[in-house]
Amino acid sequence: MKKMFSLAFISLYINALNAQFIDIPISNTRLANFGQIELNTENSIFTKRIIPISLITTGFLLSTSNFEKSLQTDLRKIVGDDFYSNIDDYTRYAPVVQLYTADILGVKSKNHWFDQTKKLILSSIISNGTTTLLKKEIYKARPGGSTNSNSFPSGHTTTAFTTATVLYEEFKDTSPLLAYSGYIFAITTGSLRILNNMHYFSDVLVGTGIGILSVKLVYHFEHLISWNPFKKLNGMTATPQFSKNSLGFYLSKSF
Repeated sequence: MKKMFSLAFISLYINALNAQFIDIPISNTRLANFGQIELNTENSIFTKRIIPISLITTGFLLSTSNFEKSLQTDLRKIVGDDFYSNIDDYTRYAPVVQLYTADILGVKSKNHWFDQTKKLILSSIISNGTTTLLKKEIYKARPGGSTNSNSFPSGHTTTAFTTATVLYEEFKDTSPLLAYSGYIFAITTGSLRILNNMHYFSDVLVGTGIGILSVKLVYHFEHLISWNPFKKLNGMTATPQFSKNSLGFYLSKSF
């Protein structure tokens, strides 16, 4: 019953994103380029909708299955029962460092740094809020006989793919290599959550889908949050500062 409720909750994302795929009246210009429009629409549907929803659906289907329990056991045998690395506490934030470092170095991005920050914060609120709610509703025990019943979905993975997808959205058109590189850190984070025996495969899949879908939602409605008081202040940059237990900002001004 709880899983059905959670799937219904996730469907709110799907309905919100459906507006991206409503048919738009075709003008003469659009008609002349109909083939290109159709191709772009198919690509948009594939990247913005099918992938994250498929990940979430697959994760729900695999959760508590014998397959994922067997996979967890096999992976722990490969790395050893004593294996543990806390690198995933930091790799989840690596795309944020990449994002603002690129801004400081002058790499062309889709949005101003203030708009990037707004989208990053809003995406994180949505994704992590959803993950927290699901953890409480599903109440799934972590692997390894842990008494903590907050395994599903993975919060670390949610954060990692949220930050990686913001990086992707900002630089996909100007610096594809940089845009995709954030997913290396996100995949590393998700993989380590499994190898560290902190999460099952399904936990990571759903966290991945939620992270990606939340960012897509925010960027779709970016016109509603266009306010930016810093656009006329050239040379000013604010960079979030992360540590394991704190969050702050570094503000710099070039003259």
